[in-house]
Amino acid sequence: MPSRRCRFALAFALTLAAPALILLLPALAAAAPIRLWHAYRDDEARALDAIVAAFNGEEVEVLAVPFDAYASKLQAAIPMGEGPDLFIDAHERLGDFRARDLVAPVGDALEPGGEAVFQGPALAAVRQGGEILGLPISQKCVALYMNTALVKEAPATLEDIEALAGSLPQGVYPLAYEASNAYAHMPILAAFGGAMLGEDDQFGFVGPGPERSLELVRSLIARRIVPEDANGALVTDLFNAGRAAFVISGPWFAGGLREEARRRARVVPLPEVRETGLPMRPFLTVEAVMLSPQGARRAGARALARHVAGAAAAATRLRVARTPPVRSDVAIPAGDAFIAAFTEQAKVAIPMPTSPAMRSTWEPSTRAIRKVLRGDAPPDVALSEAKRRFDDVRRPLPPPASPAPLLAALGALALLLALRWVRASRRAAPGTAHWRLFRRSLRRSFVRSIPAYKYVAHAVVAIGVLVVVPLVIGAATSLFAGRGEGLRYVGLANFISILTARGGPLFASGSFYLVLAVTVLWTAVNLCLHVLLGVSLALLLRRPTLRLRALYRVLLIVPWAVPSYVTALSWKGMFHRQFGAVTGLIEAVNSALGTSIEPISWFSSFTTAFTANVTTNVWLGFPFMMVVTLGALTAVPDDVLEAAEVDGATRWQRLRKITLPLIRPVLAPAVTLGAIWTFNMFNVVFLVSGGDPDGTTDILVSEAYRWAFTREAQYGYAAAYSVLIFLLLTLATREWRFRRRTPVSALPKGGAEAGSAPVPAAATEAA
Repeated sequence: MPSRRCRFALAFALTLAAPALILLLPALAAAAPIRLWHAYRDDEARALDAIVAAFNGEEVEVLAVPFDAYASKLQAAIPMGEGPDLFIDAHERLGDFRARDLVAPVGDALEPGGEAVFQGPALAAVRQGGEILGLPISQKCVALYMNTALVKEAPATLEDIEALAGSLPQGVYPLAYEASNAYAHMPILAAFGGAMLGEDDQFGFVGPGPERSLELVRSLIARRIVPEDANGALVTDLFNAGRAAFVISGPWFAGGLREEARRRARVVPLPEVRETGLPMRPFLTVEAVMLSPQGARRAGARALARHVAGAAAAATRLRVARTPPVRSDVAIPAGDAFIAAFTEQAKVAIPMPTSPAMRSTWEPSTRAIRKVLRGDAPPDVALSEAKRRFDDVRRPLPPPASPAPLLAALGALALLLALRWVRASRRAAPGTAHWRLFRRSLRRSFVRSIPAYKYVAHAVVAIGVLVVVPLVIGAATSLFAGRGEGLRYVGLANFISILTARGGPLFASGSFYLVLAVTVLWTAVNLCLHVLLGVSLALLLRRPTLRLRALYRVLLIVPWAVPSYVTALSWKGMFHRQFGAVTGLIEAVNSALGTSIEPISWFSSFTTAFTANVTTNVWLGFPFMMVVTLGALTAVPDDVLEAAEVDGATRWQRLRKITLPLIRPVLAPAVTLGAIWTFNMFNVVFLVSGGDPDGTTDILVSEAYRWAFTREAQYGYAAAYSVLIFLLLTLATREWRFRRRTPVSALPKGGAEAGSAPVPAAATEAA
């Protein structure tokens, strides 16, 4: 009775306190700290911490999120009410953020008269539909870095840089930049009057102007004015080594320079192109502090946004992180040519479009640029193909479908399973009395098994949460279509679109069947080489006469121990046509033997790019097969091998008739795992070849990635690809397991009872 009274008193007290708690909820929410998210690192992160520390207001909780996961975490957290009150991001995502309802107008966070304070196009970049959706805090664009040890005066035109080719030391490039990158090509494209995205979200990288811009860059590479296939790391290395007179890059480039290179570096605005008389105008990225819908309702969050975008904060960023200011009331230090040059360049830069369609321009534009620069297609053909790809990604979504057929199918399946269970139960215990006894015994056995269920409950929950639930959600997502801002049920339309190659030829570039064929070829070649090298090295390390076996074993495991993305990037660098280790080896052979072997452009054809991918993946994969084979070889009886040797069996016969059959049961699961891993080996394909040339080396998993993250976030379409990958792997592995089963009739006499019978039979056959 006392316990009942206590419970009654507690319930009565909670009933009386409930209205008070409801009234206190707004106050409790207001007392929560203001959450600020950013993706800064190093000096920029330290500058932001100093700015937040100087804020006189509510408590602020600052969270640094990795850049690669930044947008996805915002998209997942803000709609659930668990995201930030304000966050810092680039302005080009505003269109996508607004479509997803992740951002709200700044309101009174913009200080009175603030529109006149921000200079250049910074404020226009964050304005949409007459509303200001962010407060600019910094602006970034590319400019021209000069190596003052090689050149003394800033060029007036691009042609002045070309004219340096004859006066510079041998091996020095007049200009270095990432010529095959669409973002880096924008300044030259703008000088010819072109644009990446046209009006009404149409593909703008077509026409005479863009074609002439590509022809100009191709001629620069052909005359060795600009290095071929240059990436960011290579451009930095060339400038550090004094092998580049000029470099086109942004403020981030200075962070990778050595102290000596930084002292001789000078930044000036980009020149004009004499052929057109127009200046080179790069894209402008404006970083802004943005308010989430819940943050826009908090006065403290708006005050913090005003503080982060204020003059004092801009001065702190200028001092700590050397970030060019966007405010006219922040003076640039006298003599700071670095900041002054980027500030001057930003005034004529082109703000990057905020439309979600902009994200769909990068992939087709970059592929077109690479095809032209490698001589695979003329500019007009490459750009026309890029437009078709853009239009294909942007085409209207499938019409909504009725979920009634799906619900009916699920209901019929559930009913069928229930009927089968009842029939099986009644077959096990026929008759009413027997049915009662069966249910009673089933209940008793369940009660007795509760302790066992407790032991496995955590594993069942973990597997369900980590494996089953994602599979179910992925399968369900494949029945929807949308570009991230809102999915709608379309039934099997995504699967039909994939299996019909989106209405085009079945084996056209990028079609499901062509990518599937490349994936099967990729898996088969890699798996054969993995098994061949792994088993061969294991047999070699198994020999008792081999010295330093432990050392060799450790060295051969190292490729497997190193993270795959590090290995992939290293091999990609070695395959570079001009500066890679493979080219260096070819040059060494030419010098030693007097030959004239030309360096290979590895990523300009399918054969060489596929070979580069396979070489990298074999280097990563053979240690696993080697380790598994070494473990399996320990179970091979030495006396059986000795008996076969005495009977006259050769070494090859002993391997083929005894060793391989005995290690086959251990190798079979390893081969299955290797096939699954290779089938989905995203890192190597994405980091080494990147799908080049023209996406022909992409496999199914990398194609699914592109539909999810580079083609306007079509998650339903990407999920359909994932479901097809899952079904293909499931059917293939089940077929493999079925085929390798041995019929009972094929076993030697004695079967399982005669455990040693198969081995002497194999030994006798070998003899």
